[in-house]
Amino acid sequence: MNPQLSTLSLNDILLVSPMLALLLFSIIPITVKVLNGNREQNPRITLLQGLMGVLVAAALLLVFGGPGKTAFNNVLVFDGVTQWLGIVGLISVGGAMVLMYENPATKGPQFSELIFLTMGSAIGMLILVSAIDLLVIFIGIETMSLALYLMIAMSHEEKLSKEAAFKYFILGSVSSAFYLMGVALVFGSTGTTNILNFIANAADLIETSRLFLFGIGMIVVGFCFKVSIFPFHAWTPDVYQGASTPLTAAMATAVKAVSFAAFLRIAASKIFVGSDQLLTVLQWLAALSMLAGNAAALLQNNLKRMLAYSSIAHSGYILVGLLTAGVSDNGTFGASAVIFYLVSYALMTLGTFAFAHYLEKTENTQVTIDDLNGLASKKPVIALCMSVFLLSLAGIPPFVGFFAKYYLFTAAIGEGFIWLALWGMLNSVIGVAYYLRPLIAMYMKDADSDFKLRHQHATVALLLLSAVLVFSMGLASGPIFSAVEKTLF
Repeated sequence: MNPQLSTLSLNDILLVSPMLALLLFSIIPITVKVLNGNREQNPRITLLQGLMGVLVAAALLLVFGGPGKTAFNNVLVFDGVTQWLGIVGLISVGGAMVLMYENPATKGPQFSELIFLTMGSAIGMLILVSAIDLLVIFIGIETMSLALYLMIAMSHEEKLSKEAAFKYFILGSVSSAFYLMGVALVFGSTGTTNILNFIANAADLIETSRLFLFGIGMIVVGFCFKVSIFPFHAWTPDVYQGASTPLTAAMATAVKAVSFAAFLRIAASKIFVGSDQLLTVLQWLAALSMLAGNAAALLQNNLKRMLAYSSIAHSGYILVGLLTAGVSDNGTFGASAVIFYLVSYALMTLGTFAFAHYLEKTENTQVTIDDLNGLASKKPVIALCMSVFLLSLAGIPPFVGFFAKYYLFTAAIGEGFIWLALWGMLNSVIGVAYYLRPLIAMYMKDADSDFKLRHQHATVALLLLSAVLVFSMGLASGPIFSAVEKTLF
């Protein structure tokens, strides 16, 4: 055995301490439940234990992470990408826990198990966002995904959630199969699965080795499934609709952010530079994702399905930034634009799903746009928060969504992707049409119901906090973007 691979240093333990913290805190609720005769403790205490684990993990990630820090013989890297998107993932998971506490589909006799699985999924997210080895990336994907499959199926809703879990599991398995086959082909052509070992000559390899080209192509297909890129997006609206809203919020924010983080690391190896064909295909996939997502969202009346198709369109926007980072000689600006967009998108989307959760009366409730009629006259603060999220998603200044798109498209134009940037701007205009529909319903139509909703103090607090952050980040977008750029690598 190679002695380097068998050595475990204190530095390695400190760097992975966020994952260890999540593991230790995740065990507490189910241990208490077992010792209490399989009876649930107070759900508020369970929630606090979960949130404490997330906060400790985030603090450890900030303290011990930093540019150039690697663990376990360069298998994990804890640079700015890991810190920024790891924190985004943890914040999104924490927000999902808050929603689980007040959601009728998740709060109940299995709440401890759900918190345990949520934190287990967060461990997979941290592995995924920090992995620089293709096999370790796979471990992160599966650790994250397996917990999600179980949580979706555990919903108190009887039909749609089971269908969503089954679809997510089957299509997730297919994408994993593509990814693993790609890893096998890359290993066969390079003799390694560590991106750092072939990053120097990746562009030459993809140009001269068909085996490497097919391997990278299959890996890209696997990621396109995970982040809902056309034509691998069809599962997204069904799973988003069928899953309980807190889990949908986690999938739309944390899962997307960390999956794009791993995708970004592969793109940063300059593999796209060596293959014009692969680069062209990905440009068209980005363009078609924007069109398919926005066009389909125009036709939706179910709020969660509309947001699902919106998510597909946003994946297309992010892919433009990822391609920009992948071809740039100095990919810092493009990569910073991707990370800033993911941070912004996570906040906006977490808020929109918290809003959908707020309107759900039972586990079987399906919120439609018609259900929002007259909401502003009855719940003005809640309607205002949703207005902030929708206007930001549409890219209206001064909200952070406008500046996120500005940086992304500026980076694309700087690298010659002018047609993609213009296409993205055009699709943003299309997106305004369906983002305005809920606003019209809330402010310009008469109420169809009396809006007798459950008391949800934690959800309201999450809505207010998210709205304030979306607005304030828009005002301070310049300094925040500069901070991302300075701490990236």
